[in-house]
Amino acid sequence: MPFVRIDAFGTDADRLDALGRAVHDALVETLGIPANDRFQVLTGHDGARTTLRWDDYLGVHRDEGIVFVAITLRSGRPAERKRALYRRIAELAEAYAATEPRNVFVTLTENDSPDWSLGHGIAQYAG
Repeated sequence: MPFVRIDAFGTDADRLDALGRAVHDALVETLGIPANDRFQVLTGHDGARTTLRWDDYLGVHRDEGIVFVAITLRSGRPAERKRALYRRIAELAEAYAATEPRNVFVTLTENDSPDWSLGHGIAQYAG
């Protein structure tokens, strides 16, 4: 059950929706997440009231098309599946939202089953 936060600079509701679909489809395809397991917070930043900051770290030139994708999920996926996820998110962000792959910044945060409550104050995965 991943929890996804997407922050994009200078964007509208249609682009945010497309980015959310791109990340969700990539999670389904590469990690086998169930299709109805979608929990996302999508935020656009206008540069005045809210904004994002970035640099050209590690030689990757980023611009106003920047998208930050933060995914929290249960631990246990091997590195090759994570790499496949990053690749697929970048591919689908380009296809669905015209976002250049160089502007897709993804982080994964892993935790354990008892760290989730999906409602009713119950740790459903805690067994």
